[in-house]
Amino acid sequence: MYRFARRIRPSVQAEFDAAHRANAAGDAERAFRHLERAHVMGQAATVLHVRVHWQMFWWAKGRHDVGEAIGQIWRAAAAAVFTWPGWVPQGNTGGSNVSGLQRMPIPPDLQRLINSAYQ
Repeated sequence: MYRFARRIRPSVQAEFDAAHRANAAGDAERAFRHLERAHVMGQAATVLHVRVHWQMFWWAKGRHDVGEAIGQIWRAAAAAVFTWPGWVPQGNTGGSNVSGLQRMPIPPDLQRLINSAYQ
């Protein structure tokens, strides 16, 4: 799994960077979509998975979205415990607007990056 994390990290970081640029431009919704994409790619690697949820927490805090912020604290804790054994629903976008147990389709471009990171 370490190999996967090392290989997928640049793609996750690219989404973090895009989220930061969108936030700086005042487009919070686009920023969150980039964080969701980072979540889909990073959720199989514990450190990246937790990091995505903390990024989502800070996004929510910046918007004064208490519900999302609290949801992200819970999700970060769950990510720390459940990622390593592989108990995460593939494709889940990570926001508190969806069940933490819901599997979701993975966009084809992200699936290609994930597949490449596993090779």
